[in-house]
Amino acid sequence: LPTTLFTDPKPTTSLSLSLSLSLSLSLCRQGKVRQGSKMSDHNPQYPNITSLSPDLTEHILSLLPIPSIIRASSVCKTWHSIISQPHFTTTTHHHPWFFLFGFHNTNSKTNQSFAFDPSSKSWFRLPLLPPSASSSSSLGSSGFFFTTAPRFSFTPLLKTVPHFTPPLNFSRINPLIGVFNDSRFIVVAGVRFIGNLVDIEDRLAVEIYDPKSNNWELCPPLPADFRSGNSSQSLSSALYNAKFYVFGIYSCFVSSFHLIDRVWSDVQTLRPPGVLFSFLISCQNQLVLAGMCSGPIGPPSFTIWKIDEKTMEFSEIAIMPHSLLYSLVDSEEDDKFASLKCVGLGNLIYVFNEDYPQKYPACVCEISGETGKCSWGRVPQLPSPVNKFHKVISFCSDVSLHNILRREEEEGDIGPVHNLSD
Repeated sequence: LPTTLFTDPKPTTSLSLSLSLSLSLSLCRQGKVRQGSKMSDHNPQYPNITSLSPDLTEHILSLLPIPSIIRASSVCKTWHSIISQPHFTTTTHHHPWFFLFGFHNTNSKTNQSFAFDPSSKSWFRLPLLPPSASSSSSLGSSGFFFTTAPRFSFTPLLKTVPHFTPPLNFSRINPLIGVFNDSRFIVVAGVRFIGNLVDIEDRLAVEIYDPKSNNWELCPPLPADFRSGNSSQSLSSALYNAKFYVFGIYSCFVSSFHLIDRVWSDVQTLRPPGVLFSFLISCQNQLVLAGMCSGPIGPPSFTIWKIDEKTMEFSEIAIMPHSLLYSLVDSEEDDKFASLKCVGLGNLIYVFNEDYPQKYPACVCEISGETGKCSWGRVPQLPSPVNKFHKVISFCSDVSLHNILRREEEEGDIGPVHNLSD
């Protein structure tokens, strides 16, 4: 079996194959399949799967990737009962999913939503976006899809009904949003309109939503150094060690908001040599910077650096292979790298082309937790049909198997979420 996610080009989407492999592994580990024996119904060494004990069946099912577990839950009542138990967990290593929301400027009916499960290397087609969703007021983070204007709402991923909060004290579009501590939301920066004009003087106070009290708390605004770039188009963010970091994609300014003390740190500059633009990410229990560089000699490169939280010093840990980098862009364009974006979570970092999501979906870097080594791969094409997008919103989020199953029970079937690209 491959040691990394993206060395095997064939996606694991066959339930029968997965079950056969898992059953063979389980029986071999218990010494129940001898060398030279044939796995058939007539072989006493290979029992019928319906005669296995509940514990062994649960163990076998737990070895499957999430898409196969979803299919297995529909096979029979016994398997559905086992998989639906609160204590049922998957033993395979499941990585955060990559979400992509595509928006059309004039026809919202052609908007589309997709999610990529890196463990099975499969795309999910998600439910339609809420009617209030638009490219300028929508974003996603840590298990939620948000709209910020004209009203603030949040929708748990894989759900379709939004929950509305009381109005923000400062209405805004394109802010940064983080999710922490029992689904509290922090909203930072963004753009405010007054009489259809952008209010460039207003830094917009930081606001934190507490679901228990259903209220917004006003906090000190983003430091004035960031005034020239106040929206998520020019800022990136990362949650790490009870701090919400804000980083200028082009300015390279960085500051952190302490979520307990409610204060901002001093603004520093985090600019590796030759960097053109970069994104700050909380990845593999550390802060990571990823972005485009132009060296003194040689072609441009997409580089990843590890950041020391205390000193803000950086050290290079990976460079994207040249062939993968150029597979994301149209090589004939002069400013071909300008539309590259980067998101990440856990031990995965995705790089994608915001202008060409249908043609160049994404490349991904997996960071090994044990060795710190990085391996690169290409994400499969989006499942057809894919509509024309004017803008895409992408982010990473953990996905719970039980959240998927609860949606299946609430809505009668897994519907669009179960529509995989085989």
